[in-house]
Parts: sequence; C-alpha cells; structure tokens
Amino acid sequence: MRTLYSLLFVFLFLVCPAAKAQDGSNSFMTQAQSSLEKKEYTKARYLFIQAYKAFADNGDYEQAIEAGTRASFLYYRENYYQEAFELCRKMDQFIFTEEQKRHQSFYEQRFLIAKERLGMYLKLKNMPQAQKQLGILENWANQANSETTANDLAYSQTEFYYSFGQDEKGDAALGELIGRYQEKKEFDKADDCFRNLIDIARRNNNTTLMGHIYDKYIVWNDSIKALATEEKLNASSQRYEQSLRTIEEKDKDIARKQYWIGGLVIFSALLIAALAFLGFLLLRFIMRGKKLEHVIQTLNEHNERHTRFVQSMSAQMEPTLNIIDESAQRLKAKASEEAEAISLRIEALRRFAGHIQELSSLENTLATPYETTTFNVGKLCEKIMGEIEKEIHPEVKLVTDVPRLEIKSNPEYVEKILSHLLRNAAFHTSSGNIKLEFKRKGAHVCQFIVTDNGTGIPEERKENLFTPFNKPQDLASGDGMGLPIRALMANKLNGTLSIDKEYKKGCRFILSLQI
Repeated sequence: MRTLYSLLFVFLFLVCPAAKAQDGSNSFMTQAQSSLEKKEYTKARYLFIQAYKAFADNGDYEQAIEAGTRASFLYYRENYYQEAFELCRKMDQFIFTEEQKRHQSFYEQRFLIAKERLGMYLKLKNMPQAQKQLGILENWANQANSETTANDLAYSQTEFYYSFGQDEKGDAALGELIGRYQEKKEFDKADDCFRNLIDIARRNNNTTLMGHIYDKYIVWNDSIKALATEEKLNASSQRYEQSLRTIEEKDKDIARKQYWIGGLVIFSALLIAALAFLGFLLLRFIMRGKKLEHVIQTLNEHNERHTRFVQSMSAQMEPTLNIIDESAQRLKAKASEEAEAISLRIEALRRFAGHIQELSSLENTLATPYETTTFNVGKLCEKIMGEIEKEIHPEVKLVTDVPRLEIKSNPEYVEKILSHLLRNAAFHTSSGNIKLEFKRKGAHVCQFIVTDNGTGIPEERKENLFTPFNKPQDLASGDGMGLPIRALMANKLNGTLSIDKEYKKGCRFILSLQI
C-alpha cells in the first residue's frame, strides 16, 4: 500500500504540472490566433513567442516550431528581419537539442524553419540566399518523404521562380503541384493550391507572384469548367444511348406481342377486328383527351400569370387612385392644392405606365443582347459625373476613380444604368462622398462600383430590391421600377447589377459586365 501511495505522489508531482504547462501553451496559441484574426499583429506575435517558449520548455517540438514559425513570419512581415533570423536560429538549436535527446531526426520541423528563412530572403529580393535556402528545403523534403512536405516544397519552388522572373520553371513547379490533384480529379484541392499561393503573395506583398498565379488560375478555372461540361455531355450521351437501347428493347417486345396477337387473329378474326377497332377509337379518344388536358393546363398557367400580373398592377395603382379620389372630393374647398396633388399623381401614373411598357419590352427581348462598340470608360464616366454634379447637396463631394481605357460594350445603356444609380445616391446623400469606381476582375470581366454615404436601404428591402411590384405604394413617391429595369438592362449587356449587402455606411451598387 505504501508503494502505491508513493507512485501516486510521483504521478501528481510530475504529470499534473506538465498538464498545466500544456494547457497554458494551448491558451497562448488560442489567444494569438484570436489576435491575428483581429489584425492585432504585435500582440499576436508576442503570444506566439510565449507559446513557443512554453511548448519548447515542455518538449513539444511540433507545436513549438508551429508557434515559432508563425511568430517569425509576423516579425519579418513588419521588417524586423534581425529578430526573425534570431528566432529561426533559436528554433534550429532547439530542434538539434531535441534530436539529440530522442535519437531521431525531425526533418519536417527543419523544413518549416528553412521555409521561413526562404520567405525572408524572397521579401528581401536576395536571390543567392533564397536559392541556397531552396536547396536546403529540397534536401529536408526528400528526407521527410511526406506528401504534405512535398506539396509545401512545390509551393515554395513556385513562389521562388515567379519572384525572380523564372516563369518557365515557375510554370513547371505549379503544373507539377496542380497535376497531382488533377490526376486524382481532386479539383477542390487544386483550387485551394491557387488560392493559397495568391494568399502567400498577398501576405508577402509579392505583386509579381500574384499576377502570374492569378492569370494561371483564370486559365485553369476555365479549363476545369470546360472539362466538367464535357463530362456532363458524355454522361448525357450515355443516358441517351441507354434510352435508345431501352426503346429498342421495348419495340422488340411490342413486335413479339404483335406477332402473338396476329396468331390470335387467325383463330378469331372477327373478334380481334372488332377489338382492334374499339381499341383504335379508345386510343384516339385518350390522345385527344391528353392533348386537350395539355392545352387546358397551358391556358390555365397563362391565365394565372396574367391574373397575377394584373393583380400586381392593380394593387400597385390602388393607393394612388385612392388619393386621387380623396383629392377630387376635397377639390371644391381647396382647388389649388388638390389640383396640384391630382396632377402630380396623374403624372406618376403616366410614368408608371411607361415603366411597365419598358419593363415588358426588356423582358420580351432578354434573349437579344444590346449591340456593342468600343468606347473610353474614363470619358463616359466624366460626362456622367458632370451631369450629376448639378443635383448633389452642397456638403457632398463627388469622387471618380476610373482609368482612361477602352472596353467593348454598349455605352448608351451603361450610361443609363450609372446615371440612375448616381441620381439615387445624390437624392439620398446629404453629406459625405459619392464615389464612382472602375475595376478589372480578369481578362474579360469589369465592374463599375457606385458608393455613397447616404441613408442606406433597410435590410428587409434588399432581398427584393430588383423585383418589380413587390410592395404597393403611392406612385408619387416613386414606383420602385427603376432598379428592376436597370437590372434587366445589365442582363442584356451580358452582365449583372447587384447591391453589396456587406456595406453598412450607406449604399454600394456593383455593375459587373462581360467584355
């Protein structure tokens, strides 16, 4: 019994403090990750260093190196290279000590430390030292002999070659990395590779790498879409062939049954003839009944759509008609004011009718895109902003960020959409800025962005913002048809019109076009 108590005492003395130390290390890591997400980089770096020390003291080399390398990155991210290199040297010494204790080599951890040094040299544009570290990385990766390390090596090779203008080698490294996943048809992992490389380039402010990777990503993404389309087509072809075989088998079965019926005709010709005649009449009756049912169903659907449309129009016009009726009743006592109210709403009804006609025309011609021509977006936007300048409040400032470059679209309808968005912004913005921007989002995609600091739009209205007839209202205060009509115009421009639901300081509308 005394021996049992002694063993229990040793366990509590040795194991429990270690468990507490492990909990403290994990706490540092959790807090560091939270600070990193809040972009509190100095605090996150301090916590990662504390986590590294705690894990190192506890002999947890895997967690220690993870925490240390993340702290190192946060050092040289802010150009504290001396501190970052010193931390890497300490991690090397720590790994060497642990290898001596455990009589084994930690190639993956050495790989991670060398990878951080490579990142620093890439940021410093020091090609000789970066190339030296790349050789060290290749050695550790070969020693580690793991898929994860091999993928990390391919990432690093791609980043190195693109960073120093060795595009052919960069393409080869990237192709090898992506090829591993494409062979297994793991397209999601391949997509993650591109996104990770773009993220690496963004974190390191490596514009050269980002440009190359982004161009490659667009080409690869298009090829994957084409491959997926081809696979769907092949699947459809297989289903079609299977359907043909099924039909052929059924035809053969019907033929066998016809032969059997023919045999019966020999024994009872008159009866079969009578039954055949009755069957023919019955078949014609069924076919006509089905056809009639189809016609009735089509007419009912058309009538339902027409009824809903008329009901929507009636509901939309009802508030305005009620106000006109009330104004007419009071017209004798207040002739001037009521006459103006009636005139205002009659004009609103006319505009509403015109908007309905325009909306109907757009919906009927959606399959026919607008004609396109080449024009200068900078000049077009300057013209639009010059017209809007007369309508803004004195405390509002117009800001334009549009380059003078040529695109191919329909300038007339681009102007109509942007003018409407900017006039809405001018009406609802009494102070602050109204900004018009232009951005390229790839080889054939561009965006016009209209942002204001106005009153904004309630969340419950954003969902149906581009849907007509979604709320009955007095037409004199607006019929809500402007944005639905502009959305259809954007569609005929081979694009989309949307609202940025994440923007909370006013309104932000985005017109995206295929050019």
